[in-house]
Formats: sequence, structure tokens, C-alpha cells
Amino acid sequence: MSYNKELAAAKKAVSLAARLCQKMQKAILQSDVQSKSDKSPVTVADYGSQALVSYALQRELPSELFSLVAEEDSEDLLKDGGQETLERITKLVNDILASDGSYSDSTLSTEDIVKAIDCGKSEGGSQGRHWVLDPIDGTKGFLRGDQYAIALALLDEGTVVLGVLACPNLPLTSIAGGSQHSLPGEVGCLFFSVVGGGTYMQPLDSSSAVKVQVNATDNPEEASLFESYEAAHSMHDLSSSIVKKLGVKAPPVRIDSQAKYGALSRGDGVIYLRFPHEGYREKIWDHAAGCIVVSEAGGLVTDVAGNPLDFSRGRYLDLDTGIIVTNQKLMPSLLKAVRESIEEKASSL
Repeated sequence: MSYNKELAAAKKAVSLAARLCQKMQKAILQSDVQSKSDKSPVTVADYGSQALVSYALQRELPSELFSLVAEEDSEDLLKDGGQETLERITKLVNDILASDGSYSDSTLSTEDIVKAIDCGKSEGGSQGRHWVLDPIDGTKGFLRGDQYAIALALLDEGTVVLGVLACPNLPLTSIAGGSQHSLPGEVGCLFFSVVGGGTYMQPLDSSSAVKVQVNATDNPEEASLFESYEAAHSMHDLSSSIVKKLGVKAPPVRIDSQAKYGALSRGDGVIYLRFPHEGYREKIWDHAAGCIVVSEAGGLVTDVAGNPLDFSRGRYLDLDTGIIVTNQKLMPSLLKAVRESIEEKASSL
């Protein structure tokens, strides 16, 4: 089945959202950070990005039944004190739409924005088609001026069939061996994949795409590791025990967001490990786009048991212990090192 129309709509929606995020990252003010119950900061840009993607997809694909599984809802915006934030979001979205000129026939009201945001309340599942969106993946990186991503995927009957990942601060050249704070050169990448069609990367401000592939080394000594920047997001001690077992020599590269999946898909690194602390449930929008971008570039994404990630069970991924990403040659020895390290950690408690 062809998803050309959906891919074009997704790339357009995500590119508009990236423009909004870039504009906001330049002008971040403390008042843009709201506290969510799980303490991750939510910004005007987060809501604005979700509203823009939701609106653009519905404009681009008017005849399709629209279902969106996304991170935000308007509840906090409709509380006392939320009106000013909602007005700022509305102005920001309208400014981006006006500068793009695609939908010049419409200026959105605050009610339109709330409606667009709340389209994201779908539960997903194994039936029908559902868009899956993280409007700003890596909000802490976004607030620090580091890496973040706008991540959009399409589920069809429970399977991810399309993914688009905008990484506005990711350099167009490799970040192998670098730090996310001191990356030279031109930045802004858009990665996109359709099932069976490979993975492509283009600059955010251009349409010249190149096909990308994962680093296919079978030598662990040449394999570098990506992991979450925030220690709160993943158990770094477990990761370091695993890579030591495997024989990895390079120090880990710690960057925020699904930008890691994009960088891996073009061979900047070879391994990505994510072991959330106990009690954390992974959400599908944190991995859906990144997962297809890496797998269509020749990589593998599994849980600790070696099972592929199952995006058909609603808003959460129910998986064994953590997420393991690498190339096909290294996966068997990586899974073995992961299991041994987890067993050692359990027996030492």
C-alpha cells in the first residue's frame, strides 16, 4: 500500500511545527514552563506544535477519519490563569501559518486551538489508522537549547507504517564522538521513512533528501553508544556495565530526545540503550517515529527479551525492562550482554 499522500502531509505538518519550535526556542522565557504532575516541563511551543500538526494533517487529508494519539491536552490551558498562555499559543500558531501562506484562508481562534490540541486524546490501538505525535520530544533539551525532536508516526492496524522526525538542532553532518553542546556546522534535519521504503534525511529548509543507513560494524570496539542526557530517564550505570561487557571503547554520547534515533539511522553511533527506572511506562509517542526511522535504515529495535516493540496496545508500550537499538550483526551479542548485566545487578541487590 502506498502512503505517499500521508507522508507528504506528515512532512509538511512537522516542518511547520519545527519552525514554531525554532522561533520559541530563541525566545524562551521562564513563564513558558508549566509544571505537569510528572514534573516534565510543558511549554507554549509544546501545545503550539501539537495544535499545528493536528490542524495541518486535517487540512492536508480532509477526507480521512482523523485519529491522533498525542502527549498534550488542553486541561491546564482551560484552568484559571491559562487564558493568557492560550492566547500566546494562538498568536504563535497564526504567525507561523501566515508566514507559510499555505492556509491563508483561515485565522484560528482560541477555540480552534483547543479543539486541535484535544484531537490528540485518541487511545490508538490495533484497529484502523492513528497518527502518533510527540510535539516536542526532549522538552528539557529544548529548554537548555540542546537537542529535541518533533516526532510523528502513522499506525495502520497496530503497525507503524510511516515516521517523520524533525531535529531542528541536529547537525547535518555526523555527531560521532561529539557532545550535544558543541556541535559545529549547519543544523536542522528531517528524517522520514515509509514501511518497506528505507529512511531518508533532508535539511529542514530544503527538499534534497539522501538515503541513510545504520552503521553495520560487527566490531563492538568500533561501536559508540547513545543514551539519554538526563540520568532520570535511564539507568546509566546499567548501560556502562553492558558496554564494558561488550568491549565498547568510546565514551557514551548523551543527547536528548528521539534525535538519537535519527543520528543512529545515519550511522553516527551504533547502540542506543534505554532502561527507565522502575515504575515508568513508556509511551508510544516517545518511540514510534524513531523506531521506524532506524528499522527502515537497517537497524533493529527491541526490548530486553529481543521482542520488537508493540505499538498496537494503546497509549503505552508494555515491554520487558528497556529498549535496545543497534544493527543486525551486533544485536545477538548486545542482548546477551544486556541479560547478563541485568542478572548481575539483580543478584547484587
